[in-house]
Amino acid sequence: MRRKLVPVVALTMACLLVVATACSTGNRKKRNRSADRPAGTAVERDDVDTARATPTPRRTGDQLTCLELRDTLVGSRKVRYRGHAAPIRLADGRWSGPDGTTVELQRPCAVGDLDGDGAGDAVGVVVLDGGGTGRFFTLAAWRNVRGEPDYQAQVDLGDRTPVESVSVRDGRATVVYLTRPADGPMAELSIRRTAVYQLRGTTLAELRHTDARVTDASGDGDTADSGTAPDSPDSPTRKRRPRSR
Repeated sequence: MRRKLVPVVALTMACLLVVATACSTGNRKKRNRSADRPAGTAVERDDVDTARATPTPRRTGDQLTCLELRDTLVGSRKVRYRGHAAPIRLADGRWSGPDGTTVELQRPCAVGDLDGDGAGDAVGVVVLDGGGTGRFFTLAAWRNVRGEPDYQAQVDLGDRTPVESVSVRDGRATVVYLTRPADGPMAELSIRRTAVYQLRGTTLAELRHTDARVTDASGDGDTADSGTAPDSPDSPTRKRRPRSR
């Protein structure tokens, strides 16, 4: 009887050992899969979140364009435009207030490095029309911040003082506009002023200006909309001379 029980007991123990080994291996595999899955998922989520939170920045050396100024902000919290507490946003070069006041971007514009960081900044002209006879011209500078225009500084050019041209060279902005003597009548623009400005922080500091006498301009400020000088062939203020026969 004992001889028959020994093989049976040995066979039973062998079966139990095989079953236990298989179960242990299966449990280890399940634990490994469950441990690997969250780690892999977390890495994938971190990659997605990082990509969304850190967009690829534009190169610092990107040039601004005058076209970008048509849909940008005029004024900032630090540099208020004409007393506006908050900056105003142009839409296709124009902004209208609830009281009928309008702000328009003018054609004269130039792109160049104003602060020495190698990126092309922009200088443009905006005019405020409050509905009366006054049209107030402002020379404005936008810094290039990662390829986007950031309103940096401004200078008041006066009432009904149309700008003929703007240029940037050697870190300085040059503007040519029509004006009048301090004691001159508003309806008469008798001076063509060429002024040179340098960006200093949030200020456009005038370095110098020169004046020349003109007799071919009126005080309505309409010449600024053309973006051309009165002496140019395309100017609406240029007088045609009769042809000699």
